[in-house]
Amino acid sequence: MREVVLDTETTGIDPRSGHRIIEIGCVELVDRRLTGRHFHVYINPEREVEEGALAVHGITDAFLADKPLFADVVEGFMQFVKGARLIIHNAPFDIGFLDSELQLMSSPYGNMADHCGVLDTLMMAREKHPGQRNSLDALCKRYMVDNSQRDLHGALLDAEILADVYLIMTGGQTALSLAGQGSDQDQSSNGVSAIRRIDPSKRPALRVVSASEGELQAHVERLGAIQKAAGFALWNGRPAD
Repeated sequence: MREVVLDTETTGIDPRSGHRIIEIGCVELVDRRLTGRHFHVYINPEREVEEGALAVHGITDAFLADKPLFADVVEGFMQFVKGARLIIHNAPFDIGFLDSELQLMSSPYGNMADHCGVLDTLMMAREKHPGQRNSLDALCKRYMVDNSQRDLHGALLDAEILADVYLIMTGGQTALSLAGQGSDQDQSSNGVSAIRRIDPSKRPALRVVSASEGELQAHVERLGAIQKAAGFALWNGRPAD
């Protein structure tokens, strides 16, 4: 199963008021493991960032001035997410903005639902933890996910954090987030981060540590001492001799 954890940053809170996407960040999961592949881009929204939004993500108009337009990056983005299930915290917000961007450029792609399934982790968290705070920061605290670098919101960082939260919340491991470490990352001329891949042949072999004969004997003796002291051993169901 291929899943893409996605987050966006925007100029404001409502696309119906003309607000636009300024950052998209995605990380890939295959069979519930981080692969190290990601998609990340900043976008020139062709309008000013609202003061309230700026306080959340810190992305300025000056920084965005030379970034590509959404139309310049849409093909690469759609290729990355096509056929995947999108994992999004408060999905209606991000999907609403993405659908708005596609409609503004009269895109042949239609809407996001035509290409991807969507799972909303906010709705999932509310079902699992009714009556509690279920923001991403609150979930990080609840599931002991490190979000110490999250002074400001950022689409790629938030997607990476959400991937860890999602895997823990649904009972899986995060693969220690090591899949992409050590891989190269290129920057294309239009400002889109290239997709990273890790070569499985370059992964170090797992070290297998076996107990020595002395350690095995010490283990047996220790179990015998515990059984004798307790008078009964749950692991073999017999009283001590």
